[in-house]
Amino acid sequence: MMSAIRSAIGLSVGVLGLLALPVTAAEMVKTVQQGNVRAEMSYEKVPSEGLPAIQNLRLKISRSGQTLFNQAPPVDEYDRPLLDYGDPSDRQEAGFMVKDLDGDKEPEVIVDFFTGGAHCCTYSLIYRFNSQQNRYESINQSWGHVGYSLRDLNGDGRLEFESADNSFAYAFASFAGSGMPIQIWQYERGKMSEVTRQYPKLVYADATRWWNYYNESKTQDGEVKGLLAAYMGTKYLLGQQEDGWSRLRQAYRESDRQQFFQELEKFLKEAGYEG
Repeated sequence: MMSAIRSAIGLSVGVLGLLALPVTAAEMVKTVQQGNVRAEMSYEKVPSEGLPAIQNLRLKISRSGQTLFNQAPPVDEYDRPLLDYGDPSDRQEAGFMVKDLDGDKEPEVIVDFFTGGAHCCTYSLIYRFNSQQNRYESINQSWGHVGYSLRDLNGDGRLEFESADNSFAYAFASFAGSGMPIQIWQYERGKMSEVTRQYPKLVYADATRWWNYYNESKTQDGEVKGLLAAYMGTKYLLGQQEDGWSRLRQAYRESDRQQFFQELEKFLKEAGYEG
């Protein structure tokens, strides 16, 4: 009997020992390079309930073989590299790239992160070489719910960030019913500038898109105020606000029209669309 008890105790201790073993972390390493600039992102994925946890996140940037940045990026505890989501082939270089953004022959390093949640949020850390101090320094650009596409929109050899105005989300409708007007950003020497008005053809196409969405939605008894708000945002960007208001007053005749118009006009003014 004592021998059986000892065997049972030994089995229990063995099982508990197995349960106490540390969970193995899978190391992830991704390297990208352009010219003499090479960047390496590394982190560990630890199995947990839901998405694996991320730990020991590190970014290393080398220029001409010399390591000038080798530390954890300044991100919150629960933020995750965007390259960790889904199939990397489905996204633009998986949210981690080395690109010359401002045409000065000095590539920048762009790392995208996701804060988690059903709709929000993404942001980019953009690292630039400071030649005077021989080091890399970064800026943080938020994209909210929408993310961005990186393209040369005007054929000048420089890349623009094409995104949308996240401030429109939930402003006049649910997230699904919210329209967000096109927004274009230009990076230059460590600063981001909003340059949407320099691309009237793209803004006009966006205005047409929101007006078409509105016409489709109204026939299906869908939310329309969020779509009309986005349309008006594009009309302001084009300097065609008078035409926009005329069309809006003819189109929207619900009982709350005056309140909606007042709130929308105030919103557009505060969001900088009257400038």
